[in-house]
Formats: sequence, C-alpha cells, structure tokens
Amino acid sequence: MKKFVTALAALGLTAACVPPQGVTTADLAAFDAAVASVGCDLSEDKHYLPVELQTGIPREKLQEIASYKLSQKEAVSLSNGGIRLVIGSCTPEAEPTAA
Repeated sequence: MKKFVTALAALGLTAACVPPQGVTTADLAAFDAAVASVGCDLSEDKHYLPVELQTGIPREKLQEIASYKLSQKEAVSLSNGGIRLVIGSCTPEAEPTAA
C-alpha cells in the first residue's frame, strides 16, 4: 500500500490538471460510477477488481485516474493508501449547522 501512496503522490505532481494520457471524459464518468458502486472507496483488491471489470480499465490506469481525482479534489486520501471519491453519489453529507 505504501508503494501505491508514493505512486499516487508522484503522479499527482505530474498530472495536476490534465487527465491521464488516453483517458476520456467517458472513462472518468465510468470510473466515478464504478467506484460509487463499490462503496466510494478504492484501496483493496475487493474494490479494484469490480472497478476493473465494470470499466475495462487496467489497474495501473485506475491508479492514475485516482491520482487525477485527488489533484482535482474529487477524492480524498485514506489512511490505508487508497482514495475515497467525494463527488456525485459519493458526496459526503454536510454537517448540520447550529441554529
């Protein structure tokens, strides 16, 4: 997992505002839908395998997309080295404010 975090950090520095090479808008939408379908987290084989199957995108490219999502603030890092998507159906509910 630590290698994954390091790889995400390195990719994040180089891919700040540009989607990974060869990734289309449709791929990004498919990634979002697939990650949402597995509970919004992408960190273990039990997450990656279904996302790979649903999107047809290999794991290495999924990791690049995850890095891109982090750079766009569409995901947050998890302590286990993965990411949690925070857009679309994965958007966290806002804390109620005191009246």
